[in-house]
Amino acid sequence: MSSPSPIKPSAPVAPMAFADATLARFAREVAKYPAEQKQSAVMACLAIVQQEQGWVSPAAEEGVADYLGMPVMAVHEVTTFYNMYNQQPLGKFKLNVCTNLPCALRDGVQTLQHLERRLGIQMGQTTPDGLFTLQQSECLGACADAPVLLVNDRHMCSFMSADKLDQLIDGLRAAKEEA
Repeated sequence: MSSPSPIKPSAPVAPMAFADATLARFAREVAKYPAEQKQSAVMACLAIVQQEQGWVSPAAEEGVADYLGMPVMAVHEVTTFYNMYNQQPLGKFKLNVCTNLPCALRDGVQTLQHLERRLGIQMGQTTPDGLFTLQQSECLGACADAPVLLVNDRHMCSFMSADKLDQLIDGLRAAKEEA
């Protein structure tokens, strides 16, 4: 998959209308800050959007900007700065493999290459069935457990040998079939 074009200030997008439950979650995050600093909840609101929709679309950026009373470009800057926000639809399972130096020294690059072969895709791509997206990641903060990968930004997998990687892929496929 190729990366989408960034939002251009001259090309406005209709803001997304969020469900009441989403707005309630936003409100809980905003309540953590003084009223005049509600924009501080931008990362939390973007995380909520991503949890619910799997990615942060330009329309969602517009909606968050409207909700927080901030420029759309300021929200877009947050979305594009942090690699935890997906800017395009991804597979059901996003696999982020750490290839920073400590992990690279302990087979992080080989881990990524094994997954590329096993899934039949390159880093940054999604499998044709839409199940897996494979990404390279900066430090995941578990250097002593290398090689490591993160599944869907939530579940850390440590000491990932080829066998453990194969078991992970098989388990995720099985979980998808059961769902």
